[in-house]
Amino acid sequence: MLNRRTLLTGAGAAALFAALPTGRAEALALATLPPGAPDRRLFAPAEQRFATYLTTLAPMVHDMDASGFLAGGWWRNPAAPYNARVQEHVYTLVWFLTQQRAWNPYSGEPALQTALDAGLGHYLSLQHADGSFPEYSRGEHGLAPTGFALGYLSKTLALLRRADILPSRQAQLSAALNKAASWLLDGANQSAWQSRLTFANQTMAGLAGAALTLRLDPDPALQRQLADAFARMAQTGQSPAGFFYEKSGPDQNYNFEVMLPEMADAWRQSGDPHMVQMAARYAEWLGYNLLREPDGSGWLTNIASSSRTSSRFYDDVRPDPERTALANQFVPEVPALAAFLSAREDLTAARAAWAADPSPVPLLAKQDTSPRILTHAIYGERYPLRAGKDAAIAGLPYLRSHRFEEIRSDDGQEFFFIRRPNLYLGGYFGTRRASTLSRTGLSFLWHPVAGTLIQSLNDNNHACWATVFPGQRPDANGPMPVEFLGGNPYRLRFHTPDSSVVTDVRITGGQIRRSVQAVSAATEQIPIVVHPTDRVTFTDGTAAPYGGSVTATADGLELRRAGGVVRFSWGTARPATFAVTSVSYLRDGERRLHVLRVPHDGAIEVTITFDF
Repeated sequence: MLNRRTLLTGAGAAALFAALPTGRAEALALATLPPGAPDRRLFAPAEQRFATYLTTLAPMVHDMDASGFLAGGWWRNPAAPYNARVQEHVYTLVWFLTQQRAWNPYSGEPALQTALDAGLGHYLSLQHADGSFPEYSRGEHGLAPTGFALGYLSKTLALLRRADILPSRQAQLSAALNKAASWLLDGANQSAWQSRLTFANQTMAGLAGAALTLRLDPDPALQRQLADAFARMAQTGQSPAGFFYEKSGPDQNYNFEVMLPEMADAWRQSGDPHMVQMAARYAEWLGYNLLREPDGSGWLTNIASSSRTSSRFYDDVRPDPERTALANQFVPEVPALAAFLSAREDLTAARAAWAADPSPVPLLAKQDTSPRILTHAIYGERYPLRAGKDAAIAGLPYLRSHRFEEIRSDDGQEFFFIRRPNLYLGGYFGTRRASTLSRTGLSFLWHPVAGTLIQSLNDNNHACWATVFPGQRPDANGPMPVEFLGGNPYRLRFHTPDSSVVTDVRITGGQIRRSVQAVSAATEQIPIVVHPTDRVTFTDGTAAPYGGSVTATADGLELRRAGGVVRFSWGTARPATFAVTSVSYLRDGERRLHVLRVPHDGAIEVTITFDF
């Protein structure tokens, strides 16, 4: 057992307890770690993810109030007592309480058990009679808090039973989970089920938790409902285009970082084959939408169509704590996913470097404390070997083939991908868009040697690829009906619903020609990814500094990279600007997004050519 007096030392400890309301210090405070703890070398490689949670555990418990509310703003907003999602860290508490490790001094610690008991009591007090939980108001019957409660509380119950502690809480959890599963699995429950799911990740989280719930406490009727729910999820949770529905469109973060791991969790608990089938279809979608940097450093994303968040890149090697980790469970069954996960050899090297790092293990920042990271450790690891990853990368559509056109549709949304020998170009069009965060029009440009050259951002009127009217009103911030005209050169035409901007695009093996007709003066806006080693100059000789901004009167811009040149030309000398943004990419942060802006009187033709 921990000795609070020996582990809480000095003025820091005194100040910490002085800050606690009367009665809390003795009831819920947890001893902090001694200086120098934990020792990084004691962690098994696959358990390094627990280290920062270990250092954060005592501060988190110190912020709890006497009711068991996990106050302090560590996880989820609003940080209010009625928000059930704040309580999800009961899983963090129970894990450290029940797991014996050389580096875990909290195993069996009575103070932690007291805090866990209080935290569970508060969590369960929030459940409604119908089994649902609230998030944004006390009276809400929410899908997200209920779906994720099923996951965390079922895993908590499993650990409590294994450790044979808190028997009365075990009984309460069992009853609460049965009620929550009954609420979620009811196909007539429109909060959880729609003809096209609004938030597929939240429903999937509930299915994963329900699967474990029914393993812990079998219920034949609910088991039949669970099987029906998995089949219904395959029909309503995934687009025919391949992505998972988030506000009726794709979202890179929620699809790849939440939905796919929750599917892996559900599959490992249930063995339901729909999960593997859905993962395979999603891997194919990722193959068009994650853009591989030729130096192997990572991936930039086709983010413009994302409906809720803005995950613009992924490093090639992502050590823990890492939100996509659990997707590795699918790799043997869905080898294509190996392309997008860390290779086993690379993780081994990264983990060895972490263990050898002499610096103290830091605390987690508030809000950046997802307990899902800890649940990823339940099933072991199935990361690909580097050879398997390399084979999957080689099989990506735009690396496997130098020529294709791919159009994927979903209820008024059109996702366009075209490959030619010197380019890979994407676009997001249609009579509707998934949300106001999505940006339509051409969305990315990639080159096999230069990598990603253009990335149109979502939720941003200043860094989307667009025609922009005064007042920073881009045509991309709205629906964009499109005609795919085909031919050689390949042609497409898209326009605003009122045709205030009409854009014709011609694509050959080495050139993109974009012709714009607008009803009034406007500005062509092109977000360009720049490397620190690039040389960027306007055709009048003006250099565009990396990380800076410049204006020049010129008829074009040249970007030199990797021994080649990309030329942006607009025919007539105009006062164009090239300005850096705050957006950077990958772990080193060296790639920076700059925006080229070229004003015109309502008509302009911009060509992009490649000399590699």
